[in-house]
Amino acid sequence: MARNNAAKKEAANDSNENVVVDKPKKPILLILLVIVNMLAVIGVGAIVYLGQQKKEAKESPLGESENLKLKEIVSKEKAKAKVISLDTFLINLIGDRGRKLVKVNMELELSGDGILDEVTKLKPRVRDMIITIISSKVYKDISTKDGKENLRNEIKDQINLFLTKGKIDKVFFTQFVYGG
Repeated sequence: MARNNAAKKEAANDSNENVVVDKPKKPILLILLVIVNMLAVIGVGAIVYLGQQKKEAKESPLGESENLKLKEIVSKEKAKAKVISLDTFLINLIGDRGRKLVKVNMELELSGDGILDEVTKLKPRVRDMIITIISSKVYKDISTKDGKENLRNEIKDQINLFLTKGKIDKVFFTQFVYGG
């Protein structure tokens, strides 16, 4: 019996030691979880902050003085290559099976001193010329890439005939929609 009591006491001491050993693990585990949680919150905060910084950098990649210089350079480049946008055209095409409509938006790239003012003053004549050219076409003439390129060249050449202060370098179709 004495041996049994001694064995029970040893087992109780061992279990007490185990309990004592287990108790420090719980606070350590809790502390580790709190630290991991804090690191996760800091990480998310850093990602959000860096995302805002990138967004601001895209909006304004340079300082204010550099932005002003860049805007001046861009405006000078725009002055060199003048582009004028024309209003939307809605034109009937000729055809043997009824009418087809084409909706066209275009821009003209101009070169020469005073050409922008000249084209602005002659805009009704320019629009009339474009309407006359497009309305004389059938669908199959302008539905292909080559057809559109030929149409560009024809518009450019016909308008350049009556311009005096410069010329049209390019015709850009910004919208080209067919309807029936």
